[in-house]
Amino acid sequence: MHFKLIIAFVDCDKTDKILVAAREKGATGSTVISQARGEGSQDQRTFLGLHVESPRDALLMLVEENNAREILETINKVGAFDKKSHEGIAFQIDVEDAVGVMHQVDILNRTLKEEL
Repeated sequence: MHFKLIIAFVDCDKTDKILVAAREKGATGSTVISQARGEGSQDQRTFLGLHVESPRDALLMLVEENNAREILETINKVGAFDKKSHEGIAFQIDVEDAVGVMHQVDILNRTLKEEL
């Protein structure tokens, strides 16, 4: 099997909705890194000299490549990334090799058999 790694940076209040939607599209798991911080093309908003930022989560999902694009589009839709700026960003990268994913392969194989 070939995998893609989907990485998404999202507002923490959208994390659970995005993870549920990604699972419905075939993601078999995820890693959430809380309290990520990022900077965009414009200066951050400040209040009395302090940066005003909403908490972000970094989501990492190792997914089977045939499901990757649909999962990525679902993340975009649920996260409303294209609706306005600063909502989040998601992208996928190729994974050359992976270990420790046999449980995911077993789940994906069972899902394929059920669909056939």
